[in-house]
Amino acid sequence: MSKKGKEKKYTAVRKLTDNRFLNLYEMDALTNTGAAFHYYFASRNSQEELPLLTGEPKANGIVIYPLWRKEPDKLVMIRQYRYPLDKWLYELPAGLIDQGETAGEAAAREMKEETGLDFVAYEDGDHAFRRPFYLGAGLTDETSTSVFGFASGEISGRLREDTESIEVLLVDKKEALRILREERVSLRAAFLLMMFLRTEIENPFGFLDA
Repeated sequence: MSKKGKEKKYTAVRKLTDNRFLNLYEMDALTNTGAAFHYYFASRNSQEELPLLTGEPKANGIVIYPLWRKEPDKLVMIRQYRYPLDKWLYELPAGLIDQGETAGEAAAREMKEETGLDFVAYEDGDHAFRRPFYLGAGLTDETSTSVFGFASGEISGRLREDTESIEVLLVDKKEALRILREERVSLRAAFLLMMFLRTEIENPFGFLDA
């Protein structure tokens, strides 16, 4: 990395809100020529754990790629009402990693809470695809880790929070393509649906082999 790439481009950062799940931060940032300006971003991290201070990404959340155990040519998706849009969005089950949880443990818990289904993670393949990746660095330092595996059991909404409006779907490739063409879809789900369209039932997680 060049010396320019290592230059610190801010002088201070302040937490402006105090919310359990998400907060707004203000940076005293610097342009390339050294001029000062304010930059705002959202974070799920405490101020002490901000990646810009620690130098390391923190695993904030997970997105789940759950194949239906009985019919592995189908993917478990959800259709969820999202308040910022006032619309229903096609997504994959997802959520935050609680303190002390692994990504796999968080996936099993979130799957049960959102869909009522059991989830068993697939552990083989290249773990490079399971690193925490940034979601939208112009807006937030939030990261998401993909967890792949199989879902089974009975669909239920018994464990959902009152703020969660969710419909559980079993999606085959024909429906996945229709969703990509016609519906509102989260970016994480869209990319994973594209991979789902190219999978083979004999080796449904073959895309994880580098």
